[in-house]
Amino acid sequence: MNKLMTFIMGMLGMSTSACSQAFQNVSVEKFATLIDSPYVQLVDVRTAEEYAEGHLMGAINIDVNSNAFIQEAKKKLSTDRMVAVYCKSGRRASNAAGLLAAENYQVTNMQGGILAWKEKQIPVTKDMTEVDIFKTKSGKTVRLYALVHASIRIQYDDMELEIDPVRKLGNRTIDYTKVPQPDFIFVTHEHGDHFDQEAIKQLTRVNTRFITNRRCADMMGYGLVMDNGNKEDLNFGITVEAVPAYNTTEGHTQFHPKGRDNGYILTLDGLRIYIAGDTEGIPEMADIKDIDIAFLPCNQPYTMTPEQLARAARIVKPKVLFPYHYGQTDVSALPSLLKADGIDVRIRHYE
Repeated sequence: MNKLMTFIMGMLGMSTSACSQAFQNVSVEKFATLIDSPYVQLVDVRTAEEYAEGHLMGAINIDVNSNAFIQEAKKKLSTDRMVAVYCKSGRRASNAAGLLAAENYQVTNMQGGILAWKEKQIPVTKDMTEVDIFKTKSGKTVRLYALVHASIRIQYDDMELEIDPVRKLGNRTIDYTKVPQPDFIFVTHEHGDHFDQEAIKQLTRVNTRFITNRRCADMMGYGLVMDNGNKEDLNFGITVEAVPAYNTTEGHTQFHPKGRDNGYILTLDGLRIYIAGDTEGIPEMADIKDIDIAFLPCNQPYTMTPEQLARAARIVKPKVLFPYHYGQTDVSALPSLLKADGIDVRIRHYE
């Protein structure tokens, strides 16, 4: 990772000696180049109200004036990847950069803040959904949107994919009439926090393909049925493999019986994404290889405890891990639990 940081800084004309200072200030143009890398963590340090008015695509919001700023930063940010910060004009971000640098983060601040960004007529977004951006082997862009609980929106090139779309859970509501209608909808199993027939109807257009397990296909009256072990080439550089997802703990096996539900491995132009569905750590995970991004669930008794999730992550060995489906479970310890394993843990607001 240090070699990667050095490469990124070199691309921006920044020396490693310069970055041995507390933090780096760069122009809007260099900042835009920097945050195009999927390995850079983009942080808007303004208030939540300012963030809602418009922010940079892919930015997470951590208010530097909050008393919990460093605590929140440690939950959400990895010290192994560069942090890029901005505010309205640059002053608060400079303060945030100094605080983060003192905690051993490599930090870059955008001079002039979002005001300077807008002066260059570069777009901002009002979408409050957290998004992470990755690149495929041929340089195509993949965006992962954290919606609610187990619902994930994926943009791949000009394709749209929805995973377990659900309109409302707890205090989170998703209006799928305002979401682009997808090319593919994937559903893991029939529980109400994964399978919402009305959401599927709202999302479906003429050419949308619905891919699911046998129970959900029967309930919808249509769909491409995938059983554990099945693999499909969906064209457009997309393949999907259905993998087992079930409970193993005594007294919990009735929640997700073996052989009924699916997890999915999506391969998008070589980028491999494992969406585990509702599962505990199971022996079949040892057969899952070369995963770039994993979504693993965390909420006993239905899925895993944080400690069980960490053990599962060590088996799957993803480069990036998103805990999801965690409900009221505290997942904040996962980054420290997996730091020695070299797994980049990213906690997003699914609940």
